[in-house]
Amino acid sequence: MQDSHSNPIQRTDISTDVAIGAIDSLRQQIRKGLQNIKAACTVNKEFDSDLIDHYQNASFELAFCEAEISAASTLIDFNKQSDKQSIDFAIAILFAAESFRSVIARLRSIHIDANLSLEKLAALERSNEARALLSSCDGNFTAEIGSRIAQDEITRLSSGVNEEKELMRETFFRFANEVVAPLAEEIHREDKDIPEAIIKPAAELGCFGTCIPERFGGLQPDDEPDSLGMIVVTEELSRGSLGAAGSLITRPEIAARALLAGGTEAQQQHWLPKLAAGKILCAISITEPNTGSDVAAVTLKATPTEGGWLLNGSKTWCTFAGKSELIVALARSNPDASLGYKGLSMFLIEKPSYPGRSFKHDQEAGGTLTGKAIATLGYRGMHSYDLFFEDYFVPTANLVGEESGEGKGFYYTMAGFSGGRIQTAARATGLMQAAFERALSYANERVVFDQSLSEFQLTRIKLARMLATITACRQFSYAVARQMDEGQGQMEASLVKLFSCRAAEWITREALQIHGGMGYAEESAVSRYFVDARVLSIFEGSEEVLALKVIARGLIEKA
Repeated sequence: MQDSHSNPIQRTDISTDVAIGAIDSLRQQIRKGLQNIKAACTVNKEFDSDLIDHYQNASFELAFCEAEISAASTLIDFNKQSDKQSIDFAIAILFAAESFRSVIARLRSIHIDANLSLEKLAALERSNEARALLSSCDGNFTAEIGSRIAQDEITRLSSGVNEEKELMRETFFRFANEVVAPLAEEIHREDKDIPEAIIKPAAELGCFGTCIPERFGGLQPDDEPDSLGMIVVTEELSRGSLGAAGSLITRPEIAARALLAGGTEAQQQHWLPKLAAGKILCAISITEPNTGSDVAAVTLKATPTEGGWLLNGSKTWCTFAGKSELIVALARSNPDASLGYKGLSMFLIEKPSYPGRSFKHDQEAGGTLTGKAIATLGYRGMHSYDLFFEDYFVPTANLVGEESGEGKGFYYTMAGFSGGRIQTAARATGLMQAAFERALSYANERVVFDQSLSEFQLTRIKLARMLATITACRQFSYAVARQMDEGQGQMEASLVKLFSCRAAEWITREALQIHGGMGYAEESAVSRYFVDARVLSIFEGSEEVLALKVIARGLIEKA
């Protein structure tokens, strides 16, 4: 990491107060739009949430506006005390300007549906604060930032984490470089399983225990949560490879949060130490062929039987199901469909580990579980499976919470998902970081028309915008992690996931574009980054469901 205070940026002539003022003026319009939709969905003084579906387009755009504004505000706040001539400060102001342009364009596009005034939006853009912000971040200023990035080979800015977290980051930075990266391309191109050469040393470093308390053998303090540590580790693993390392933490993290939320003492003592040590690998099975992100519509049938339950039905997109010895599955334990999510329970399914792309496990009593990997565009290594259960027996002791946990599976799932969303944002940041590093290196090395690519203004602007976006995503996720550790930040976890995952698609595209034809060739790592990034806006809550059913609905109800 380079010293971000050398070679000062000369043209930063705006204060954070001005930038915040411009951003806050847009936030007021977002709130106005949310209030207008709420008013339109209110009948006889009662809010009818079902009517929100008539405003899906506006709700979707407002959710993205809120996410982007939140990212910009977080980055500005982080840099309030930065030297005004530092690149850290310049990057924060640049991102604020980029966000202003993006958000006001979104608001214009939905002004009719959200009942917003075009005249008011135009007035905001002409305001003294907005004009100062936008005029200060013209092409020349942005290119100056990019020039500084290229000349000093600045790959990332100061993160603000303490010495302990920085040491943790450095440890997994080296692991990603020395262990993961050399194997990543082969795993991706040949669609191989993640090898023990990655899993074993990752376990030894404590990778699988980042969200498990120390009393169970994990890295998290017993007396307080530590989401930030998990994010720092996830970023570096994902920088090495999203499919071969970045998602190793996700499944044990979701399983651990669910067990800590609802598991009995015996279940926690039995499973958490094994998960923390990497002695068992786990998968999470929620999605079904006909349900997608609609968790409450799960239909996998769990029928009571002597000593336990019989599972019958199908699941899909169960990542890492083959190699895993534990599958945490959500099933309908009460056949009354009218109960919705209240009829769901969470089960701990044990099975042998199977290599390759398909498996079949036959139980002695006659039950079977079969799995077949789904061929995917990217995100290779972990493999996502279609699963089919036929009279598959699960003992009573493997119902999370046992008798008191029946019907509470949805809540335990949500406890895991909030952490999974912020962890996915960290995966996106790590992937963006890898793409940016490759793009910067290539831009400095590649000569076109007797100049390196990094000497062209447009390339410099790309580099500046890319680093600004990555830095905003990083600081946003760190801020949300701290909120979650204080028992808050559930909405913010969804916001940072929404924004970071879409940003990863753009960053990896720009990295590929800087590489030109070489970026499109599979021999270049940026082609892998590009296809891997596409999955981020789909899993852990698809972009549309997250924006509409979680973010917009929550914001509108509170408006």
